[in-house]
Amino acid sequence: MGKHMGVECMVTTGGTSLKDDIMRLYNTVHIIVATPGRILDLASKKVADLSHVRTIVMDEADKLLSAEFQPVLEQIIGMCDKDHQICLFSATFPVAVRGFCQKFVPNPYSINLMDELTLRGITQFYAYVQERQKVHCLNTLFTKLEINQSIIFCNSVNRVELLAKKITELGYSCYYIHAKMQQTNRNRVFHEFRNGATRHLVTSDLFTRGIDVQSVNVVINFDFPRNSETYLHRIGRSGRFGHLGLAVNLITADDKQNLRRIEQELGTEIRPIPPVIDRSLYVG
Repeated sequence: MGKHMGVECMVTTGGTSLKDDIMRLYNTVHIIVATPGRILDLASKKVADLSHVRTIVMDEADKLLSAEFQPVLEQIIGMCDKDHQICLFSATFPVAVRGFCQKFVPNPYSINLMDELTLRGITQFYAYVQERQKVHCLNTLFTKLEINQSIIFCNSVNRVELLAKKITELGYSCYYIHAKMQQTNRNRVFHEFRNGATRHLVTSDLFTRGIDVQSVNVVINFDFPRNSETYLHRIGRSGRFGHLGLAVNLITADDKQNLRRIEQELGTEIRPIPPVIDRSLYVG
């Protein structure tokens, strides 16, 4: 887009070369797409001058305004033009975001597209299993469902790697990705998955935000998420771009109460999985 509008853009993250970024900033840059830590580092080193920045955009604002990132963002905002505009984008707006808005975004203009961005087109089921039955249940889903590509979520890095190994041992093509991997390795896995090199991807909640793969039609919560915001972001990986999607949750006895709470908070219904799932619900 910038190529045809005469707008110079650059991307800088913890995974890009700091030296290259510094050299790039010697030339004119109109838009910087960055992680909070990297842009603060560049600004603190006087490499990036933010004093003329008048528009600050925060994608996945609920994550950026968590306790981990909010102090960094407040420092960045303090370095920008005093007469600036802040734009926040997110599928959910928890207390942290509302508190930030009260402090930094007085009288905001709000656009709510929650129905369009979240559950529309996604059919949700749960399977009640014991922990030791989960892999067997997953294998059954693989054999019965018509999966274009699937994303399978676990609640820890160790479980991501162990499950990916189990799936591979069962004879299925499978990659894994999580936050403790090097950025270059994460980028490689993501691009290969998006290009169809493998059918299944096991991941942590790293993969819930800002990443869209059109061919994903099934999301499986191997481990049930701890809150409704995470659930919403996870199942949003299917049903993208107006396509249909299927979300299957593997539920243990410890998850039952959490399941009902998430249903209530999201105003949705997660039904018991039937013996046969109608392909028209998730195969376009």
